[in-house]
Parts: sequence; C-alpha cells; structure tokens
Amino acid sequence: MTKRLPTGLYALTPDTVDDDWLAMAVEAAIRGGASAVQYRNKVADAAQRLRQAQRLARLCREAGTLFIVNDTVALANAVNADGLHIGRDDGDPATVRAALGSQPVLGVSCYDSFERARAVRGIADYVAFGSVFVSAVKPGAVRAPLGLFARAREAGMHAVAIGGIDAGNAYEVAQAGAEAVAVITAVFGEAGGAGRADAAQIGVNARRVVETFVTGLRTTTSGPDASAKLSRIASMRTKRE
Repeated sequence: MTKRLPTGLYALTPDTVDDDWLAMAVEAAIRGGASAVQYRNKVADAAQRLRQAQRLARLCREAGTLFIVNDTVALANAVNADGLHIGRDDGDPATVRAALGSQPVLGVSCYDSFERARAVRGIADYVAFGSVFVSAVKPGAVRAPLGLFARAREAGMHAVAIGGIDAGNAYEVAQAGAEAVAVITAVFGEAGGAGRADAAQIGVNARRVVETFVTGLRTTTSGPDASAKLSRIASMRTKRE
C-alpha cells in the first residue's frame, strides 16, 4: 500500500500557548490547501503539547489531511498521528522507525547533506533539505543548495524543502524538484505577538504558496506522474472551498 506523503504545502505549526488560535490557524491553512500539517511546539509544556496535538489530530483526521508530529515518538503514538518527523538530535532513524512502527510516515531532516538522505533510504518515507533560503525561525541554519532536490528525485527520494519559503520563492524549489514546501511564518505570520495572522489571512497566505508552488511545478514536469501530482495538490484546494 502506497503511503500518503506531504505534497505541495506542508504547514508547520508555530510556537504558541494559545490552543484556540492554533486550532483556528491550522483549520484555515487546511482550507487554504495544505496537504499536511506538522505539529511542533518548542515553548509549551508536555501536558499542553499533548492537548494541542490531540485537538489537531482530530481536526486533521476530519479534514482528511496528513498529520505529522515533530520530534517525539511517544507523542505521535499517543495521538495516533499519521507520522513523525525527526532531526539529527532526535535519535537514530532506524531506532525511531522501530519504535514508531512500519505503517506511520517517517520524515528525516537532512539539512544540506545528501549523504544523510542516502543513509536513511529504506527507513524514512521522505527527507527534508534546508534551510533553502534565510529562515526567520532559524536565521543561523545551514543553507541547503537547491541542487539537492534534483539529486533526490533521481535517487527516487521524496524530498521536502524547508526554510525561508514563501509565496515569492516557492516556485524555485518546485522547479528544483521538491515534492513539498514546509512553511511556518509565510502562512501563519508571527504567532507570538501582534503579527500573527487571522483565519482569513492564513487562508490567503496558504493559497498563495500553493499557487506559486504549482506554477513552478508546471514549468518543469510533464507526463502522467506530473499530472497525478498536480491533481493531488489541486484536490487539496478544491475540496475545501
């Protein structure tokens, strides 16, 4: 059975202790066309992370949207998430896969390293490269060259781009070969203060990123695989409008 993987817009939640705003924001991003949501929160305590993750898992399940948890196997299993995403500090990918099980999706951050991506083939379902542009969330993050996505595609890997992506540059990573763009600020705004977006703006932001990504995809891909990919992305938008 083929697993569903992030395609097009992959919305990553911002750090917030406001449960209601977070639920509203994720629902708006899904309406805007997000194919997948990754729950991450570096400021909440364990009890609040569990509460938020449970709420978002239900919301995503009802919308038919892929729900991924960042970092923690126990939390992913506790809320019956569709998958887990890990970085270099979150354990050995093979060990994590064993704890997670074979069915959930496992994503692995590979930063600027194609060798790390190659090492997790057969373990990870998708790999993430970035920061592809300067990131407001992680301004000091290592930069990943766009050429990594063509190499990943040639090797049969499902690669996600992350870092500094917005509606003005999503087409570049689509042209480079990325299957999805992982976005925080360009969809949700600055969640910690007055700069956080409301539902209407989040929906607009999400649609803009999706449209830009699709534009880039159309200029570089053709054939049945490309048509199927474009159809999947389009369906995420139309079924929620």
